Amino acid sequence: MTQRIAIYPTSANPPTLGHADILVRTARYFDYVYWAAAINPEKTYSFTEEQRLLMMSEYIQHHQLKNVSAEAFNGSTVRYAQARDACAIVKGLRSLEDFEGEFQQAVGNTGIDPNIETFCLFGKPELFAVSSTLVRELALLGEKIENYVLPSVAEIVYKIIQEKKLKPE
Repeated sequence: MTQRIAIYPTSANPPTLGHADILVRTARYFDYVYWAAAINPEKTYSFTEEQRLLMMSEYIQHHQLKNVSAEAFNGSTVRYAQARDACAIVKGLRSLEDFEGEFQQAVGNTGIDPNIETFCLFGKPELFAVSSTLVRELALLGEKIENYVLPSVAEIVYKIIQEKKLKPE
């Protein structure tokens, strides 16, 4: 029997409880999930690839997701999905803007490989307003972020921010 493998690509910087919610729900419906940290050369990340993967691993361990692994990739999501024998790309939606962007990507992805489906999951209402940007901004201001990320992820975020502040420019 063929395994149903999904890719959940994210540029989460840092990953939030909203990202984790989509991951946990995806893991219920697929045999295996690659939670993939997208490396987009056109984006500026506050956290390195290794730091993002460390934070993603915290969620995987916390939720005891035996059928999930975190990896980084660059380039086409479809080509990455093909390399992992995935049948699906999973996206989380919070807003109409998310829908528009994901819809355009799904159309483009279908043009590359029509056999890889795009599945969209709606974020939970209580997590709609949570974004990586919000978490970063609160953390930079020294505010609590534990309502938006795991406590272990909050520790990592605070530590990285503190290290950056202490380093001379």
